[in-house]
Amino acid sequence: MAPTPAAIRATVESYIRSVAKGTTDEVLALYAPGATVEDPVGTDVRITEESLREFYAMIEPLTQTGELLTLKIAGGNAAFLFRLTTHLGEQNLVMEVVDVMTFDDDARITSMKAYWSQEDMQTVPAS
Repeated sequence: MAPTPAAIRATVESYIRSVAKGTTDEVLALYAPGATVEDPVGTDVRITEESLREFYAMIEPLTQTGELLTLKIAGGNAAFLFRLTTHLGEQNLVMEVVDVMTFDDDARITSMKAYWSQEDMQTVPAS
């Protein structure tokens, strides 16, 4: 049985919040055992918990904010556009990313693919 759209929305919102301001453990708690991450698409797929932990640990120390812009849910899948802003003192690094995720029956992430490239990053003055 596929998770409900409300459960998927809750996981997506928790994911964005955890990536922006949470800990590596908080992000990993949203993933099902055996989950895969391809971020960005075209790079090696991370298939072990250790490789996922290493990936998310790189962003944990950053000061960031995240904002969900668009979310589409179909069955046990979601595609969403979100904005991630990394605060770097006098400047902010802003990027918009499209993530595509699949979910298990408990609305835990079984796969995630992130669509973005260097061209999607913009440096703007901090407000």
